[in-house]
Amino acid sequence: MKITVSGHHVKITQAIKQAIENKLTKVANHFPDLIAIESVVKVEPNQQQIEVITQYEGQKISVRAASKELYKAIAEAAKKLEAALKHRKGSLQKKQHKKYRVPQSDMFQPS
Repeated sequence: MKITVSGHHVKITQAIKQAIENKLTKVANHFPDLIAIESVVKVEPNQQQIEVITQYEGQKISVRAASKELYKAIAEAAKKLEAALKHRKGSLQKKQHKKYRVPQSDMFQPS
């Protein structure tokens, strides 16, 4: 799996990159169908934000988290991503269990 880390108004250090990769690798272990995850770290005054974007089963999944501490925001984003992926997986499984019902016609009733 490929994890891309980029920054907006912040220089991505090795420690930040390692923390993001560790958290997202744990999420990816539960969902082996994931191919790539992109994360963008943004720093605003008094707030650290991270946005994580991925494709899962044909749908784009994007989550955001913000906190005063960057590592807390990373952990929150990983938790939100896992919840969003579970929700998507559940809706796909629900669609599999739907049975198609053929409407009955009165035309072929026995006399």
